[in-house]
Amino acid sequence: MATSATVSHKVSTNETLARWRKLTFWGWVGEILKYILLLVLAFSFLLPFIWMFTSALKDSSQVFTVPPTWIPSPALWENFYNAWTELPFNLWLYNTVIKYAIPATVGTVVSSAIAAYGFARLEWRLRDILFAVCLATMMVPGQVTLVPLFIVFKKLGWVNTLMPLVIPSFFGGGAYNIFLLRQFFMTLPNELSDAARIDGANELGILFRIVLPLAKPALTVVALFRFMGAWNDYFGPLVYLSNDKQWTLARGLERLRGSAYEVGSSRMAYPYLMAVSSIITLPILVAFFFAQRTFIEGISLTGIKG
Repeated sequence: MATSATVSHKVSTNETLARWRKLTFWGWVGEILKYILLLVLAFSFLLPFIWMFTSALKDSSQVFTVPPTWIPSPALWENFYNAWTELPFNLWLYNTVIKYAIPATVGTVVSSAIAAYGFARLEWRLRDILFAVCLATMMVPGQVTLVPLFIVFKKLGWVNTLMPLVIPSFFGGGAYNIFLLRQFFMTLPNELSDAARIDGANELGILFRIVLPLAKPALTVVALFRFMGAWNDYFGPLVYLSNDKQWTLARGLERLRGSAYEVGSSRMAYPYLMAVSSIITLPILVAFFFAQRTFIEGISLTGIKG
């Protein structure tokens, strides 16, 4: 028996073929020009990544040649290993993924989902006013709250740990994420919740058993945004972390950028920087590649109902 996904794919393919058959000569020309333009734009966006990767395989003499040399000769694949082991990037990778990105992502998804459910599916006094206040916090620059937050975290003894970066994620997850999930939750039929209440389910049961399974696209968007934010975060670790054993990859990359290293008689600071940057960029590209359909679906569905 064919699955619903297979049937949907076949229907979409048949509709696409039928549309192409109806095109006139100038319609074909327009479609071809459109795809050529898209390919040119895609290549222009990929160009910096191509330059970064090829620069990682060069030595400094090839990097700074004029005109630029795109194909390294010879390709120094050992730059990736040498650059990664020059500084304790394995430790910083562990700090970034295990101690920062994953806990912060889990906390953001869970807490923002609970808050968004309260704003979207429950009726209570001052709900709309508090939601407007929540959205208004997006207009407050982070620099305004930086000093008060630093003082609070210092009094709690959290400075020079990852706690100031992780713990706030468990208290709402940010106004933007709450707004995103609220908009998605409002697109779900209220009849599902009413039927669950008749069967005796409480609100948390409705949230975790009914609403969240249907909200996977929106949850994926929130999780991907938060993970990317933690992965690329430089300012937070710069403010709260002074011990290099607690650093994240972004702080370590900055240390590498400000240093020069010797391999034989060649200075390899710039190729090493490009090598580590390529390694750090790869997981985000892979994650987006596999989650892009769900990611785009979540973005497109969150604004359907206001």
